[in-house]
Amino acid sequence: MAIRRVLIAGGGWGGIKAALELRRRLDPADEVVLVDPNPTFRLGFRKTWLLVGKTRLDEATRSKHALNDRGVRYLQARITAIAPEERWVEVEPAGGPGSGDRRRLEWDYLVVALGAQPRPDLVPGLLEAPGAFNLYDPEGALAAGRRLATMTGGRVVVAILGVPYKCPPAPYEAALLVDEALRGRGLQGQPPAGRPNFSIAVFTPQAGSLPVAGPAGCQAIESSLALRQIDFHPNRRFVRVEPGRLVGEGGETEPYDLLLAVPPHRIPDVAVTAGLAPGGGWIAVDPATLQTRFPRVYAIGDCTQIAMANGQPLPKAGVFAEGEAVVAAAHIAAALTGSRPPEPYRGEGYCFLELGGGLATLVRGEFLARPAPRVEVASPSREFLDQKLAFERERLEGWFGPASWSAEPSRLK
Repeated sequence: MAIRRVLIAGGGWGGIKAALELRRRLDPADEVVLVDPNPTFRLGFRKTWLLVGKTRLDEATRSKHALNDRGVRYLQARITAIAPEERWVEVEPAGGPGSGDRRRLEWDYLVVALGAQPRPDLVPGLLEAPGAFNLYDPEGALAAGRRLATMTGGRVVVAILGVPYKCPPAPYEAALLVDEALRGRGLQGQPPAGRPNFSIAVFTPQAGSLPVAGPAGCQAIESSLALRQIDFHPNRRFVRVEPGRLVGEGGETEPYDLLLAVPPHRIPDVAVTAGLAPGGGWIAVDPATLQTRFPRVYAIGDCTQIAMANGQPLPKAGVFAEGEAVVAAAHIAAALTGSRPPEPYRGEGYCFLELGGGLATLVRGEFLARPAPRVEVASPSREFLDQKLAFERERLEGWFGPASWSAEPSRLK
């Protein structure tokens, strides 16, 4: 019998979870291949810790080459073309053009898990303006943290410059952790004296801080900001960044001394070129099965858009990508092995939001419930911060095994 191949395009939360689920469910003779150019995996929520010096860039990371030891063939390569009807993808080594020959890999089933890319280039001036940093880039968060450490005063602005974006609570967590860091400076041997020389403000184009959480959830988050004297400004859209100021649609401006920007997010161009999504849009899937309009092609995670009952899109967060990966993998395994199809995807998920002071809250719910999402924001506790740390540890160890190991890169064939 010919070897059957399931190919996963993308190595984020969803892609890795799908690969491991497929390996667990399929016959050992079936091939599971994961293609991604970045060999290092890290959970995205550490970006706010990088900002305030709570972690290093190399902490809590794993090499995707370790997946080879779990029965998943990892190829460190970039997908340059997808042919959903002919059932092949084109790949090139991750070094880019000139680093090796492009090759085609055929597949029997495809899982598209390409994620959403922060695009600071879509905001005029953001890449050039001094004191402006991309919060969603690890190097950008580190650089912003270094800048913050040298400041003796000024206005720190967190600005969401496009929706949807990944990890919806992250901008608010960044503002709260910056507040904690500034209040904790204090003189040596003396208690912190607050942050009288600093102000912090958060801007969003949305009507509330976290619309998916409903009015009560937004109120809980916005009350946490107000308690720490962080100004919150909804319904504010900015069209460009100039040195020291943000410029709105009507020409109004907002000054900043340090800008922590959440750029617009977009799907990778290769998915648009393949006809999986419209230009500027997202991959449409069956919300119950995660199958696209193409037979044998599934899509999961941030590159997709699933509408909730209230018309809003399902949030883009790793925990949803995980759940979608399990369902998509189960459907593929059912088709290949004749096993029973799984229950439909239900959109259950949660996100942690650190508040500073050793406290965190939890945004959780049934996001695809009808007639409306059922979402709540839990009361802050130290237990939720412990759970956040356990959440990371469980995934790194469960997916990659112990941190000490070595593995050789898989070759393109």
